[in-house]
Amino acid sequence: MSWNEPGGGNKGPRDPWGGGNQGPPDLDEAFKKLQQQFASLFGGGRGGSNGKGPAKGGLSGGLIGVVFGGALLVWGLMGFYQLDEQERAVVLRFGEYHATLTPGLQWNPPLIDEVITVNTTKVRAAGLREVMLTQDENIVEISMSVQYVIANPQDFVLQVRDPEVSLQHAAQSALRHVVGGTTMDLALTEGRAAIGLDVRDRLQQYLNDYTTGIQVSKINIDESKPPAQVQGAFDDVIKAREDEERVKNEAQSYANGIVPEARGGAQRVLEESNAYRDQVIARADGEAQRFDQLLTEYRKAPDVTRERLYLDTMQEVLANTNKVMVDVEGGNNVLYLPLDKMVPNAGQSRSALSRNGINERDMREISDQVTEQLRRDLDAAATRRGGR
Repeated sequence: MSWNEPGGGNKGPRDPWGGGNQGPPDLDEAFKKLQQQFASLFGGGRGGSNGKGPAKGGLSGGLIGVVFGGALLVWGLMGFYQLDEQERAVVLRFGEYHATLTPGLQWNPPLIDEVITVNTTKVRAAGLREVMLTQDENIVEISMSVQYVIANPQDFVLQVRDPEVSLQHAAQSALRHVVGGTTMDLALTEGRAAIGLDVRDRLQQYLNDYTTGIQVSKINIDESKPPAQVQGAFDDVIKAREDEERVKNEAQSYANGIVPEARGGAQRVLEESNAYRDQVIARADGEAQRFDQLLTEYRKAPDVTRERLYLDTMQEVLANTNKVMVDVEGGNNVLYLPLDKMVPNAGQSRSALSRNGINERDMREISDQVTEQLRRDLDAAATRRGGR
């Protein structure tokens, strides 16, 4: 029986906290009263008519409250999370976009908000290999890799169902469009870098139109080659082109060597001709001046000058011969003087005579002596003929 029920031998209600001659308060009754009041807040204690029914309902209601409070605490703690510096969080509340969160400690109510974490600084890569036609209707096989980052997490999460698949399709389309406007030679050789730049610009335009939130960092053309079926023929073409370049380089090198040499030879001939011209002119001037001087001396002493000119001329003419022909005046006899027999080693060259100790002066003295002896012999022969 509860303390506030009537009856029980007293005409007034029994107060558990004191009053009358009740004695000390009953703690069990007080605790049961608190449980009953707490359970009444949550709808407990309504069943049963006996005195123990309300106590059982209050106990079960208290356990439910404790469990509910603990679950509420766990639910609140589950909403805390940490975002790193390179991460962004896209929050969906009841499936609708709510906010984009920045790095730091964040809280969102679980089961109400859906948090999708996206790494916005990680460089991702996607590769593809395609066989396609070039502008000159040749087939090439190109392997390409795409490096990209997520620039807009909201678009990346919400605007496209599978943005990475869309990236693959857009990359294929951009690559085919660019290679279709390029010749095979450029696609296989020095045009690969330009193809990569054009593909990046066109691919970024496609991704912006699709609002994928992807930013393309770099396009690498890893490999470009003809199909395997024509690889041998293509290798022959490449070798022929290399030989062509080698021959051109050799020809250019030969031209670079022969042209300066020819120009140098031409300049040398010009210099030699100029030197010869100056030499001839100087010699002619010297001969003219010498002739003028001889003319002056000849006018002063004609006989002596004439004789001296004759002797100098004969000496100059006979200096390089070892035989002397003497025409006798007034007769038909011609005297032949074998100087090579008369003078030892007379047949040797000047260099040999010089080596043997005979110089030009000795030869001139010998010639003068021989000439003088011949004159005396001729004079004596003429005297004898006159005496007869």
